[in-house]
Amino acid sequence: MGASAARELARRGFHVLAGVRRDRDADAIRSTGIEPVILDITKSEQVEALAARVADDPRALHALVNNAGVQVNAPVEALPMTEWRRVFEVNLFGHIAVTQALLPALLRSKGRVINISSVGGRFAMATYGAYAGTKFALEAVSDSLRREVAPLGVQVVVVEPGGVRTEMAARGVETANHLAAQMTPEQDGRYGRLLQANNKLMTSGTASGLTADAAARVIARAVTTPRPRTRYTAGRDAALIMCLGPMLSDRTLDRILAANLRRHHPKGAVGRRGLRERLRPPWCGHQ
Repeated sequence: MGASAARELARRGFHVLAGVRRDRDADAIRSTGIEPVILDITKSEQVEALAARVADDPRALHALVNNAGVQVNAPVEALPMTEWRRVFEVNLFGHIAVTQALLPALLRSKGRVINISSVGGRFAMATYGAYAGTKFALEAVSDSLRREVAPLGVQVVVVEPGGVRTEMAARGVETANHLAAQMTPEQDGRYGRLLQANNKLMTSGTASGLTADAAARVIARAVTTPRPRTRYTAGRDAALIMCLGPMLSDRTLDRILAANLRRHHPKGAVGRRGLRERLRPPWCGHQ
């Protein structure tokens, strides 16, 4: 989605500093109007280098698009604290660091900050505790920042995509399976089927979701519209959830989300380890 947004903004005449983490990613995205910049937003020296690059450019900084993100799906009980901290470092603290570094340039240009959130920033499904937690927090930070800098001429906009056809969901499923393999047998018995169902739901939701190019056009609108809204949804699923969600009670929403997950439960399956034990030949059983 970030690469598509960079190309869309370059097509509209912007010079885009596109943050990438690896040289091969830089080579893949480098083109007319797109200048790759090695940037891991959790590394202060790379954030400082970006700020220096912007300060040395005679052109005004029009917008900062905070798009980096990782998706981690696991039950609250089973997700190691190291993973909680990693997700928050990338999805929240890194964005704050970049915003702080570039805000002086945006104040001079009266530019804008575009924070890419998610429908998960307003509604948290099972296993989305860490990911949604970062997005809820990003929404709050965006509101606070908007009220701080609006009198100074800087606008803050949140984009809330639903399902988007990117590699993020596939990586999320891979990470979820890796974390599931580290659960205790008791945790697997409690959450194994839930994780399997959620992986299927995530995969199907992504396959039917918005294209990255379509999401990029929403981001470009947030960047270029003279008087942008404070929030934009991306995709019909996001628009529907944002419209109907606030009308439902918590318990009603719980039942709807649970019913949707049940459609993806593996029939007759038990937890990962339980299923393995059920398939084990009798002579391989425990003594």
